[in-house]
Amino acid sequence: MAGDEDRAAQFCAYVSARGTALLRTAYLLTGDTHLAEDLLQAALTKTYLSWGRVRDRSALDGYVRQIMVNTLTSWWRRRWRAERPAAELPDLPATALADAAGVAVERQRLWAHLQALPQRQRAVVVLRYYEDLTEAETARILDCSVGTVKSQAHRALATLRDRLGAEAARDAAVGGQP
Repeated sequence: MAGDEDRAAQFCAYVSARGTALLRTAYLLTGDTHLAEDLLQAALTKTYLSWGRVRDRSALDGYVRQIMVNTLTSWWRRRWRAERPAAELPDLPATALADAAGVAVERQRLWAHLQALPQRQRAVVVLRYYEDLTEAETARILDCSVGTVKSQAHRALATLRDRLGAEAARDAAVGGQP
């Protein structure tokens, strides 16, 4: 019994310390708050069930991220894709400050384009540039080669540059602000 209590206490301490950061990663992977919460809950459940087999506790974040990517991939394969992303995002509230609103609009534009990327490319961008993982760490989590990570990152960034550039040119042509 004492072992189970110790295991539960260690797990709770880990979740308390790292839960928010892991939830942000889950959100960036899914693009949906509720789905991110479900994904993190599923990953933490799997982590807790294998807690006794985890030898390197310093690598837990990577372990949980890998579980999230694998779980999301299995969900994506099974999921009926009836939802479609909106062509335009809703306006920000009028109470936002002008500078903050401009930053938020740019962030929303980038996020919309990031969500439109294929799942593997989005996962590479999130792990490499948001989580600041190396190419080798990203490859290990995604269970692919370093070359695949490089090519997926290159394609994703090229796509984002093209889409954002086209959007900026379109805004400039109609006299709007980017």
